[in-house]
Amino acid sequence: MALTEQQLADIAAQREQRATTRRVTVPALEEILFTPTPVLDHGFVRVIDYMGDDGAIVQAARVSYGRGTKRTLEDAGLIRYLIRHRHSTPFEMCEIKFHVKLPIFVARQWIRHRTANVNEYSARYSVLDREFYIPAADQLAAQSTANHQGRGDVLQGEEAAHVLDLLREDSARNYDHYAEMLNENADGTAIDPGRQGLARELARMNLSLNYYTQWYWKTDLHNLLHFLSLRADSHAQYEIRVYAEAMIAMLKAWVPATYQAFVDYRLGAATLSAQMLETVKRMLAGDAVEQAASGLSKREWAELMAVLGRGEG
Repeated sequence: MALTEQQLADIAAQREQRATTRRVTVPALEEILFTPTPVLDHGFVRVIDYMGDDGAIVQAARVSYGRGTKRTLEDAGLIRYLIRHRHSTPFEMCEIKFHVKLPIFVARQWIRHRTANVNEYSARYSVLDREFYIPAADQLAAQSTANHQGRGDVLQGEEAAHVLDLLREDSARNYDHYAEMLNENADGTAIDPGRQGLARELARMNLSLNYYTQWYWKTDLHNLLHFLSLRADSHAQYEIRVYAEAMIAMLKAWVPATYQAFVDYRLGAATLSAQMLETVKRMLAGDAVEQAASGLSKREWAELMAVLGRGEG
């Protein structure tokens, strides 16, 4: 991810700002505030603003005037209890705002989480940059034969090279045609002063889904954790998962007690159905349980065996 001199100057100016406040601030998050974390080839994510910390969650749960005499260890224990038992409203007391630059097809996945305030860069008013996502070689995979929305084996040799050539050629050609229809250079000057350009809101439809867009995305902590639990999962599409992983590092800086509870009870945990739990109980009792007699489908059985570290069973 290469930032322009103007963008670097803007970030430096933002980081030089200082404000006196009585509100809670988090030194670890303040340290990285406004700083972009690179994601994919041209993308990034950065924290623009936030409200609250781990203490705000505890305060809301106890409906107290402040931290009182409770110790940090007790606060962390309460947060772990709240996460473990899936309480939500105390975590809604904290909010965070991200600035994200991402490919359009990733944005269309992301926007399915309808629990945030979003303001996206508008190609009706501005010209999109000539930046498009091209997968790294190790992410150029064939369609999975077992999962209709997943990837299979990584493409190799001439086949991989051909696909990359197509992606680059199509992306470059589409942008050239986009600029031609606009009759507009990157600096806003006309390519051909004697010709009228097509309206931006129409010309943009020629661009493919791998072009980059940007938005501000503001959400509360409860909904952020839900987003991260789905999008940082190993089954999530790689291109959105890497954004979630970058945001998890920011979560750790912001609310470390919540982060640890989230890792322990969500990311690193597994949920068992009633039938799965009964099967585990039978196994612990010494029964030689087989899939056919377990009451579980073959897929459920495979998932349970994976959780238990027994392969396909």
